[in-house]
Amino acid sequence: MSNSSCSSQFLLLPFADRWELQLLHFGLFLGISLAALLANGLGISAVACDHRLHTPMYFFLLNLALLDLGSISTTVPKVMANSLWGHRNISYLGCAVQLFLVIFFLGTECALLTIMSYDCYVAICKPLRYGTLLGSRVCAHMAAAAWGSGFLYSLLHTANTFSLPLCRGNAVGQFFCEIPQILKLSCSHTYLREAGLLVLSVCLVLVCFMFIVVPYVQIFRAVLRIPSEQGRHKAFSTGIPHLAVVSLFLGTGMSAYLKTPTISCPSLDLLVAVLYSVVPPAVNPLIRCPRNQEIKNVLQKVLSEALL
Repeated sequence: MSNSSCSSQFLLLPFADRWELQLLHFGLFLGISLAALLANGLGISAVACDHRLHTPMYFFLLNLALLDLGSISTTVPKVMANSLWGHRNISYLGCAVQLFLVIFFLGTECALLTIMSYDCYVAICKPLRYGTLLGSRVCAHMAAAAWGSGFLYSLLHTANTFSLPLCRGNAVGQFFCEIPQILKLSCSHTYLREAGLLVLSVCLVLVCFMFIVVPYVQIFRAVLRIPSEQGRHKAFSTGIPHLAVVSLFLGTGMSAYLKTPTISCPSLDLLVAVLYSVVPPAVNPLIRCPRNQEIKNVLQKVLSEALL
């Protein structure tokens, strides 16, 4: 393939060559996607149905659930279809759209997790000023900024990536369209623009990481000064799940996108991609909601009314 415009499709990396293993992967991804859809859907329903949950924390959780639903719906259905029918192909336009959506949801989630760390910091360290610092208008502007920045960031990467001439075949070494794998198909010395954007991504991720770590340092210092053991436990149970999600998401995402295109191990790349694109949407609500008694109470009320 001499140029990206000369090919009408790309070939994605299959999880297995045997039909039995393909069915196994189909069932595995089906279970993960159903768990993510159910858990995030219930969380969205709980926040939307009860006005008592119309607070900044739950507003950001609602946005995170929407991002998780969008993220897992971008990659998993295509993987399931390819595993079920034994196909590998994805159209050129479909690849571009998939890459755009993947970067859009990942970039927006990174920004939103940064905002949520600030929300956690205000809730624990400045509880008396919580309503002032995080009013409804401020929260709406912060969420809009996260979604808008994710859109512009994704648009920039997608336009730049697919403007590069590709001359190394059309086999993408991943189960979905991913920037590092597309760069490997590029002609020599033609991906320097995208490499520059990835350097910019390093800076942005480090800024997000700094704005996540600094509030948590203050949070842990404040928690250690709480005299009540029950109070310390409640504060830690609020912050630690968020920190665990951030560590999993940013750690695996950075290892996938911030390495040079020449460094590759197909099995490791596949595992890392699953960890940052498939696991977090299913794990996020399972980490947060069981620790939140208010959401559980609302869900029990909604389910009991639906069964009557």
